[in-house]
Formats: sequence, structure tokens, C-alpha cells
Amino acid sequence: MVQNWNPTSWRQKPISQVPDYPEQAALEAAEAQLATFPPLVFAGEARRLKSSLAKVAEGKGFLLQGGDCAEAFAEHGADTIRDFFRAFLQMAVVLTFGAQQPVVKVGRIAGQFAKPRSSGIEKQGDVELPSYRGDIINGIEFTPEARVPNPERQIMAYRQSAATLNLLRAFAMGGYANLENVHQWMLGFVKDSPQAERYRKLADRISETMDFMRAIGINAESNPSLRETDFFTSHEALLLGYEQALTRVDSTSGDWYATSGHMIWIGDRTRQPDHAHVEYCRGIKNPLGLKCGPSLSADGLLELIDILNPANEAGRLTLICRFGHDKVAEHLPRLIRAVEREGKKVVWSCDPMHGNTITLNSYKTRPFERILSEVESFFQIHRAEGTHPGGIHIEMTGKDVTECTGGARAVSGADLADRYHTHCDPRLNADQALELAFLLAERMKGGRDEKKLAVNG
Repeated sequence: MVQNWNPTSWRQKPISQVPDYPEQAALEAAEAQLATFPPLVFAGEARRLKSSLAKVAEGKGFLLQGGDCAEAFAEHGADTIRDFFRAFLQMAVVLTFGAQQPVVKVGRIAGQFAKPRSSGIEKQGDVELPSYRGDIINGIEFTPEARVPNPERQIMAYRQSAATLNLLRAFAMGGYANLENVHQWMLGFVKDSPQAERYRKLADRISETMDFMRAIGINAESNPSLRETDFFTSHEALLLGYEQALTRVDSTSGDWYATSGHMIWIGDRTRQPDHAHVEYCRGIKNPLGLKCGPSLSADGLLELIDILNPANEAGRLTLICRFGHDKVAEHLPRLIRAVEREGKKVVWSCDPMHGNTITLNSYKTRPFERILSEVESFFQIHRAEGTHPGGIHIEMTGKDVTECTGGARAVSGADLADRYHTHCDPRLNADQALELAFLLAERMKGGRDEKKLAVNG
């Protein structure tokens, strides 16, 4: 057991980015009710994810983590979940082929309801109201009533997460994830893309590989791994009362697990080593993520690693780097060198979304070329340092939204108003997400070719 820790010990620590509930009794009642509910995920599943991430930490896999900026109650539906899962699987197939390694699939879904905010106040005209902090806390409507934190929303978030997980498990294990299906969807994207020629070469090679597999008798009927897939969930552990209510002892090991999701992460605004969010996360056995922004020093990172992963266990900790395309070269190398010097086992992942947000025509957006630039720099820096660029972490949707500019279909600033549906931050649409996967696969293949030349040179 972790020393001097229990699921409530975070309550004795300073805390930031939490709502001020006006009725404490109602909050306690909601949390007590949640504590009686069944777990959303199981300890064995979290251990399986940790084992897969350990291989990524050793350079033998790649982490694809992505999904909604903030899940919404109003947009909860089977079609939305299906479209996201379909786009995500297509990305995973392309990245698997590019990396020639297993891709660990982790969605920002079934729990990603709470959002940290840079300001506690939102102003429209002369009116000031508390900021929207995600559907699990308050409503997005700009009214005094909607912005009051309501603990009953935690019950609604739990029920939506349970329903979402139920459908995702059915998709992952019930044939929808069949590699043949995913490949046909991907070929449809290539055919319709303005960049079709660029992608066709890779798509043709995947087709040839699948034809060869069929010819020697490897197909979905005889190999369950071709029609099923492991899919895990993750979210930022921001609302600690909700997390505590879903923290349970695993009967097989006696360890504590957050059963709200397989992997949870600590945000860049809540990673203070002596604060509540780090205190809570250090005691659970789930795989953890840690957002690393420009203000994080090398010594500060090492201190957090020692707190969150004192046993230096591979697969326990993923460092999710979010610097911005113009800052990554300044900040990432010093963190890599410090971690390597101390022999820390981590997964390095690139979040190219959060450092590249701009305002255009009064809309928050993220230019696709900046997202791609940060990912490219992330890979180049790791190659230069001799370390493994282990993953990407993106905000995306399976819908045809217009929230990020650029990409092959060239979403412009004028297009943003067409289908700008996000409840918080701009997301890549399905085409942009798959385009990013193709471009990333090209870079991965190039990196492998460079290694072969160096070995054979």
C-alpha cells in the first residue's frame, strides 16, 4: 500500500480548478450515491493497459490517445460514439502499418466531462458569469441558473459513461472492429481525399499485406485478433469527489484503483506536487498521464515522477507534452535529457493541440499545419536524443465539424461558423484526424528506413 494515503487524503491538500458547490449537503449525497454504484472499469483491464504501455515505454509500441475535448450530455448518441470509434480505428490501422508496431488505443471518452479553465469568470458584453467547467459540473448556456454547479450532474455523467462504455465494448468485441471493415473505410477516405495520390501508396501496401494474409489462411474467421480489438478509456481526473466515489479496492491484489476509467491524467494546471490532484493520483494503481507544459522545469518533472511512480514501473506514467509548435524545440530536449539521465521509465506522448490554440473570426481554432509541425518536431527531437516518440494525444471527433483550420480540405477561417459544435476547445474532424495519421505514418516509415540505413551502412 502507498504510504500515508487513502482515497480521502487529497481533501487535506490545497486544490485548484474545482467548482464551488452552493449546497454541500447535496454534493455529499450525490457522492455517497456514486459510491454505491458499480465500477465503470475493472482493475484487471487497467493492469492490461499498463502492460501494453510498458511495451510502449520500451520502444515496442505506440500510444494513440484521442477523443472529445469535453463530452456533452446533449450530444450523447449511438451515432456519435460509432463515428468516433470508426475514425479512431482507421487512424490506428494506418499508424500500426507506419510504425510496424502494436498501437495501444485509448479514447478520451466515457468520462471526459470536466474541463480546467484559465479564468473562473466568463464575460459576454457587460454580463459576467462563472465559467463553464464541463457538463459534469454546470451547463454551457450563458445564464445564471445554468452556471451554478449542480452535483446531480455527476450522476448523469456516470450513467452516460456506463452507456458509452457498453456500446464501445460491443463495437470492440462484436465484429465492428473487423480489420476488413476498417480497411475498406480507410480506402473510401483515400479515394475521396484531395491528397489521394499521396496516401494511395501506403493504402496499396496495406491492401497487399491483407491480400497476402488471406492467401495463407489468416482471416477474421480464423483469427479473433483481426475482428476484435482492445480499447481503453481515459479522462482528466479533475473532479476529485467524483473520482473518490469511484475508487475501489481490487479484491485480487488489495490495491486501490480508480474505476472511472482505465487511465486518468493530471492537467498542466493541477500538477503541483503538494496539491490535491497529485496526492490522489499517487495512491491509485491505474496507468497515469501527466500533462507537461512550458512552465514545467526538469527538476519539477523529476520530482513529480518520483511521487507518481516511485517504483519506476514501466507503463505506469505517460508524459503528455503540450508546448506549442514554436516552443517544443526549446522545452522538450531538456526534459528528455533529465529523464534519461535519471533512468526513468516513461512513455513520451505528444499533445499538439493545447499549445496551438488561436482566435480567428472570434472563434477559438487550431491550425492543422501547427498541429502537424509540433508532431514533426516531437519525432525529430526524440530521434536526435535517441529516445522513443511513444504516442500522440489529440482532441478529435468522428463528425464533419469545422473547428480546426487547414488540412487537405482546407477549412478556412470563414468556414469555422459552418459546423462549430464543440463545447470547449476545437477538435480535428474525422478527415483531419485520419490525414494526421497518414502523415505521421509517412514520418514513422522514414524513421525506420533511416535506422536500417544506419545499421546496414
